[in-house]
Amino acid sequence: MPHPDERADLLPLLRAIDAGADLASRAAVPGHVTCGTVVIDDLGRVLVLRHKTLNRWLLPGGHLEPADTDLLAAALRELHEETGIPERWIGGLPDMDAVPLDIDVHNIPADPAKGEPGHWHADFRYAFRVDSPEVRPQLDEITDYRWRLPAELHTRWLTFKIEHLGA
Repeated sequence: MPHPDERADLLPLLRAIDAGADLASRAAVPGHVTCGTVVIDDLGRVLVLRHKTLNRWLLPGGHLEPADTDLLAAALRELHEETGIPERWIGGLPDMDAVPLDIDVHNIPADPAKGEPGHWHADFRYAFRVDSPEVRPQLDEITDYRWRLPAELHTRWLTFKIEHLGA
């Protein structure tokens, strides 16, 4: 494990894997896998979106769909759906084509309107570079977007990993 200090944070995911849970299913309880993106612009800033339902600033991403061929494909699909950034503007980072930069396990509150209990997401986050993108947020899920410096992100592990890309 490249970041052994994070092992405790990943315990819900590791236990679910050991139990043989269907982590690709949104209905999986107590949690499931989602995919996200760390989109870095030419100034080194990271794209964050204001999520309408949760009313929180999050990285672009979301749930797996049956048509997704793998986690990376799901992350790219979600990025395009939520931001409108065309795939041709998205560049990979060296040695990161199929490896997530980060895996973040976080709690999601219950949503009585959807009949969903509280659960966790194990968000597999892939890093990409874009040059001067035009962001067109999907307004039924996103209310706003910002470009933030890595130090302004909400997790110290993610900030550390972004700041040490290519080191």
